Amino acid sequence: MPTSRTPARKPAAPAAAAADAIALLSADHQAVAKLHKKFERLVKAKAPASERGAVAQQICHALTLHATAEEEIFYPPVRAAIGKPDLMDEADIEHACAKDLIAQIESLSPEDDKYDARVIVLCEYVAHHVEEEETEMFPKAKRVKTLDMQALGEAIAARKAALAAELGIEPDGAAAKSRPTSRRTTRPNTAVGRRA
Repeated sequence: MPTSRTPARKPAAPAAAAADAIALLSADHQAVAKLHKKFERLVKAKAPASERGAVAQQICHALTLHATAEEEIFYPPVRAAIGKPDLMDEADIEHACAKDLIAQIESLSPEDDKYDARVIVLCEYVAHHVEEEETEMFPKAKRVKTLDMQALGEAIAARKAALAAELGIEPDGAAAKSRPTSRRTTRPNTAVGRRA
């Protein structure tokens, strides 16, 4: 029999546990891949430079947050645990190359020659890097029982939030409302590093 009583509210759930490190990093990879597709659609549609630039900025910011946390929090214990220095060295070099492209993109205007090409090459480069991480590094790291993926995930989330606040960007990589979306003249050394 129906009643006029309002449904009881569900009890508040305990604070959700942070995602483990690999789930968190994989979610970042997916987010950047979506932004890449969005950027390519804008280029194909000959969208205004301001629209393309805003998405490119999101890509650069997301990669900066992701890669910095990955380099500082995830890579060191994984390097020590999996015993594959060549794999980790390659990741370091790939991050360095991505940093270079990000610095180029952030120093340009979306109207500049080869701006769109730089963003697309960055995204394609990162996609290659992501494939290697997700098919080689992450499976090896998952097999190491001494790596606390939950604790690493919490540390990665905290580092990304702190860096986002420091750089004045949203944790999802979007530009903060209080900061202009024009290019930056200086770039912190902690930005995108090795693997994205």
